[in-house]
Amino acid sequence: MGELKDTYISIAAPSEGLFKDQGSRFIALAYPVESEDEVKALLEKARKEYHDARHHCLAYRLGPAGALWRASDDGEPAGSAGRPILGQIDSAGLSDIAVIVVRYFGGIKLGIPGLIRAYKSSTADAINNAQIIEKVAGVWYELQFDYAQMPEVMKVVKDLGLPSRNQQFGESCSMEVRVRLTLQEDFLERTKNIANFNYRNL
Repeated sequence: MGELKDTYISIAAPSEGLFKDQGSRFIALAYPVESEDEVKALLEKARKEYHDARHHCLAYRLGPAGALWRASDDGEPAGSAGRPILGQIDSAGLSDIAVIVVRYFGGIKLGIPGLIRAYKSSTADAINNAQIIEKVAGVWYELQFDYAQMPEVMKVVKDLGLPSRNQQFGESCSMEVRVRLTLQEDFLERTKNIANFNYRNL
C-alpha cells in the first residue's frame, strides 16, 4: 500500500477568467467547494445572474484524492466544453474546485477546436487569477469523556495539534476535534485506554 497522503491543493477564494473570440465571450467562474450541493447552488446562481448567456458549462473535482468529478457541456458539442475545463483543473493539480464557464454567443460559430481553446483558455485564466492553497484532509470527531479524564484527553489533543471546537466542560465533557488522515491511527491508539471515553465521526 502506498504512503497515505493527506494534503492537496485547492483555491482560497472565488476568481474569474475571460476569453474572447469572434465576438463570443467566455467568462470562467472558479469557486472553492466541498460538496456537490454547493456546486448545484453555484450553478443555479450563475444561471440566474447570467440568464441571457447561451451556455453555462461546468466541471468540478472534489475530495482529497479528487475522486468525485463531473464535466458538463450544457448544449455545446460533446467534449468541447466540460472536458477542456476539467483538463485545466487537472493540469493545475487542483481539487475541491468547481469552474463554471458562461458563454455569450457572438454570432460566429467557432468550431470544436475553437470551442476547446476558448473553454481551456478562460478556465486557465481563472485559475491563474486564483490564490492556490494547501488543504489538509481530515475527519471531525465528537469526543465525550468525564471531567476526571480531561488532562489525558487534552494531552492527546495538544500532542497531535488537533484543531478543536464546541468545547463543553462540566461534570461530563464534550468537544469536537479534527484529526488529519495521517494521524487517525495514532489518535485512536492513544485514546483507546482512556476510561469512560467515547467518540463518534461527524
